[in-house]
Amino acid sequence: MKLKLLLLISFFFVAKPATEEIIFWGQNGHRVTGKIAENHLKKKAKRKIDKILNGQSLAFVSTYADEIKSDKAFRKYSSWHYVNMDLDESYADTAKNPKGDIVTGINKCIEVLKDKNSSDEDKTFHLKMLIHFVGDLHQPMHIGQREDKGGNTIQVQWFGQGANLHSVWDTKMIENWNMSYLELADNARDLSKKQIAAIEAGTLVEWVDEIHEVTKKVYNSVEVGEKLSYRYSYDHFGTVRDQLQRGGIRLAKILNDIFC
Repeated sequence: MKLKLLLLISFFFVAKPATEEIIFWGQNGHRVTGKIAENHLKKKAKRKIDKILNGQSLAFVSTYADEIKSDKAFRKYSSWHYVNMDLDESYADTAKNPKGDIVTGINKCIEVLKDKNSSDEDKTFHLKMLIHFVGDLHQPMHIGQREDKGGNTIQVQWFGQGANLHSVWDTKMIENWNMSYLELADNARDLSKKQIAAIEAGTLVEWVDEIHEVTKKVYNSVEVGEKLSYRYSYDHFGTVRDQLQRGGIRLAKILNDIFC
C-alpha cells in the first residue's frame, strides 16, 4: 500500500509540469523585457512611470499579472495573456474570444493609462498588466493554436524530463542558459537606430501577425515526444533573445507614446 501511494505521488509531481497550462514567459523572461524597455524610455516617460509605480522597476512589476492569477477576483483577465490562431490565419481573420485576448488587454491598458480621469489605482494596475502583456505577446506560443493550448499539450522531453513545447519556450531554454535577467538584458544585441525604428514600426495587430510567423516555425521545430537538449537550444535560443529584446523595445515605444 505504501509503495502504491509513493508511486502515485511520484507520478503526480513528475507528470504535472509536462501537462499543466503555462501561459506566460517565465519570470526571468518578463524581467529581461522590462529591463530592456527601461533602457529605451525617454526621461519624461520614466519620471511619470516611476511615480505611478512608486519607484518600482518595470522588471520588478513585470510578473504581477501572473502573480494575481491565483486570485479569483482577477480571473476575467486570464484570456488577455494570449490569442488563439490557426497557423494559416491572420489576427483580422481569426474568431475572437468574447472574453477578450492579448490585443484586447493591451489596448484596454493603453486606454486607461491615457485617460486623465483614471484613478491612480487603476493606472498602477493597468501599467503593471501592460508591461506583462507586451512581454507575453512576444512569446510565440502565446499566438498558438486553440486545440493544443498554444503548445501546452505537445509533449516533448527536455534533457530527459517531461515537458511541453510551450514550457520549453517559456522557461526551459532561458533557465538552461543560466544567466540572471540583468545579464541577459545587458547582453542584448547591439542595434542601430535604424534597426530599433524598424522594430518600433507598425501597429499592434501587425506585431501579432509578425510574431505569428515565428509561431509557425516553432510548431515545425519539433515532433511530439522528441528528445530536446543542447542542439535545440543552440538552434533556437537566439530567437528567444530576439523576441525578449523586441518586446522590450516595443514596450518602451508604447510607454513613450503614452507618457510623452
